[in-house]
Amino acid sequence: MQQKVALITGANAGLGFEVSKVLVQNNFRLIMACRDTDKALLAKAQLIKLNPNALIDVFELDLASQQSIRFFAKRILEDFERIDLLINNAGVMMTPYELTEDGFELQLATNFLGHFVITGSLLKILKGRVICLSSLAHRWSEIRLKDPNFTKGYSKRAAYGQSKLACLMFALELNRRLKASGSDVIALAAHPGISNTNLFKSVPKFLKWLQPFLAQPSEEGAKPILYAALSPKIKGGEYIGPDGFKEWRGKPAKVAYSDFARNKQNARRLWDLAEQLTGFKYDFNNLYE
Repeated sequence: MQQKVALITGANAGLGFEVSKVLVQNNFRLIMACRDTDKALLAKAQLIKLNPNALIDVFELDLASQQSIRFFAKRILEDFERIDLLINNAGVMMTPYELTEDGFELQLATNFLGHFVITGSLLKILKGRVICLSSLAHRWSEIRLKDPNFTKGYSKRAAYGQSKLACLMFALELNRRLKASGSDVIALAAHPGISNTNLFKSVPKFLKWLQPFLAQPSEEGAKPILYAALSPKIKGGEYIGPDGFKEWRGKPAKVAYSDFARNKQNARRLWDLAEQLTGFKYDFNNLYE
């Protein structure tokens, strides 16, 4: 059988690293898409210890840079004929206000717009599942269609919520469009509950003090992602998270999402906005060339 290939953004730390550990132990060929390749190579060495026969490739990817994203996608298309599992994992959380080199609010650019372009760029070689990482924070905001980059009244909490809402809505709308095109690829979203990762470095101090009491270990937070990626029971268009109190922790299960995320018209508007901002257009008509 042909070895399955998984591509994970932000694979060198936190949830991405925990997911990577399980995938290499399950004999996936792994593509680590990371901003810091030195850290990624150190993480790769740790993964090789878990499976000395693992095939692991490290590629540089800065999700805050559209130029980096397009160069990365070009290299992947040159080197690989198929991607069986795409996990759009990398992200930043509640950062100070910053515009990227492309003029996008940093959290929107990194968490959503970068993954929107990567997924579309690799559409022809996708063969299995696309997993987009959302968050409990998707309920913190709606999509600011008229000012997505928060040029007025920046709130790092609302901006993070918007970016994670966008990730969830993207997964749901992508699945609808894939299904309509006749593709066998499915898309879905997952969230880790409250997990102990390096994203906490940007949160307010009182939350950092609560981190040891609220957050579960990152290997537990990775379980909903792995369930979404590997379970034979999964269907496209689902949202997977912990089943415990307020979805903070627990076993992987299908969970609910906000009314705004459920609205298909909102999803189409978000899709149009993403294409307008990035200048990238999806092509579902030529998936079988």
